[in-house]
Amino acid sequence: MKTILVVDDIKAELKLISGYLQQGGYDTITAINGQEALEKAVETKPDLIITDLVMPEMNGLTLCRQVKKNTTTADIPIIACTSKNRDVDRSWAKKQGVAAYIVKPFTKEELIDAVKSITN
Repeated sequence: MKTILVVDDIKAELKLISGYLQQGGYDTITAINGQEALEKAVETKPDLIITDLVMPEMNGLTLCRQVKKNTTTADIPIIACTSKNRDVDRSWAKKQGVAAYIVKPFTKEELIDAVKSITN
């Protein structure tokens, strides 16, 4: 079973995303900010990271850069799950190492399809 690290500073979003993923057959680990996520990524080496982009302290794009710079975590794919829906946001996220981009609000199917496109 694949393990996914879910990162969001809003606990309701963490619960929703984790619940959808668990229903889809995935194990989840959660983090409420980028720094906690980076530590958990190094410690657990998940199969995938799903992160919000707008968070206090360390935002999702900084997290992406840090994950990709670290030799322990550089190969972990990242999905951005965010309310930012402009082309420039998508383009910038891709340059930071984001493999897929989901815009909130999303459906369970959209989330699982994005995960499958990256992990299969």
